[in-house]
Amino acid sequence: MGEVRRTTTATPAAVWEVLANGWYYPAWVVGAARVRAVSSNWPAAGALLHHSVGAWPVLVNDRTESLRCEPERELVLLASVWPIGRAPVHLVLAPTTDGGCEIVMGEDVTEGPARLVPGPVRQVLFAPRNGETLRRLAYLAERRSA
Repeated sequence: MGEVRRTTTATPAAVWEVLANGWYYPAWVVGAARVRAVSSNWPAAGALLHHSVGAWPVLVNDRTESLRCEPERELVLLASVWPIGRAPVHLVLAPTTDGGCEIVMGEDVTEGPARLVPGPVRQVLFAPRNGETLRRLAYLAERRSA
């Protein structure tokens, strides 16, 4: 699983506020176009976030499931864009000595046709997208902290 990292001035609590609000998902996840529904217990394990990916008029409706949730520390999601594939996404928040936090994101496809792409190639493709995803997440959290 390839990882990208970003350090932000936002606290882990501020980053968690963004992650814990499923309606913010398309604001920070590159490729997500809209949210159609969010489980009332999001982001608890087992909760679902129904979303669409792509750009109008080519949108694919799918869902993301929360697999593990430790508030202000860790969130593991199972992201889907079926029939392309499914990928666990592991987000870890670690406080920094200056009061901000480091966000670490790991992702790799585990199901579907995208698995046919060699792992190193998948990681080269994921890294820029995931870097932009963390940039957006950090910006949203920093605005909440301001």
